[in-house]
Amino acid sequence: MRAPTVSVMLRSWDIRLGTTGEMVLDAARRAESLGLDGIIAGDHVTFYGYGNDGLITLTAAAAVTSRLELKTGVYLLPLRHPVPVALQAAQLDQLSMGRFVLGIGVGGEDPHEFWSSGVDPATRGARTNEAIRILKRLWTEDHVSFAGRHFQLEDVTLYPKPIRPVPIFIGGRSDAALRRAGRLGDGYTGIWLSRERFAQSRDRIAHEAGAAGRDPADVEMGMQFWTSVSPDRDEARALVSAGMEATYRLPFERFERYTPYGSAREVAEFLAGFVEAGARHINLVPAQGSPEEVMERAAEVREALRALCDE
Repeated sequence: MRAPTVSVMLRSWDIRLGTTGEMVLDAARRAESLGLDGIIAGDHVTFYGYGNDGLITLTAAAAVTSRLELKTGVYLLPLRHPVPVALQAAQLDQLSMGRFVLGIGVGGEDPHEFWSSGVDPATRGARTNEAIRILKRLWTEDHVSFAGRHFQLEDVTLYPKPIRPVPIFIGGRSDAALRRAGRLGDGYTGIWLSRERFAQSRDRIAHEAGAAGRDPADVEMGMQFWTSVSPDRDEARALVSAGMEATYRLPFERFERYTPYGSAREVAEFLAGFVEAGARHINLVPAQGSPEEVMERAAEVREALRALCDE
């Protein structure tokens, strides 16, 4: 079984909450020194009042690392106009020498976040589809014109361009996300899926890719998981349940069957089923006691998963 790449969430800074920028940069350096394959950054403008810009977080990390893949997991593209996003992504890709992957999601859990940004949440899917098409063109063409329902461009040229067209990975689990991944994405990152539903999603994406005249093999499959690693399963459960309930304001029981926790080996065994079903990348969102421990426990899971894949 082919071992997947393993990336870990790099949380952004907020001095009010006790996390400084230097702490975040130290965590990025630590991830690289431990042999992790990449780091991911979340993104919100005002999610129940809290925001963190994924592109800014990864730009800072790019400046202090040289090998790690840098991914947004996920960037809320429908909240932004695609032209400045295309420029920001191109600059980040050049700074990192081609290490950036733009993971995109449509969000919507907090509709007030969209209204606060001047966007009707009912339009977020259509805005995302148009924006993806615009990004791809601006990264590869000059004099781009586009006549869409939500975005209109006339003779737009954008430089600098990325080192290569930035890969776009689609996040989510809705039917719309699967269509988007098959027709427009370079990759797909599922969340809160059973192994069976992940396999069904893989097949649906392959169908959509084929219908669009694309090779389904060109869409890299993957998953993102909240987790917590501890030899004490009760402690691990307490950590990850507290983290998820604070973030999503929903009871942990809604997520528990999708959430691996326990020892590194136990977490890896949970993930292995998804690897067998075709996951080529795994994103981890560990709930641990410190940023340094986040990286160390994620590295332990990576090694345990690679050992399982070699068996």
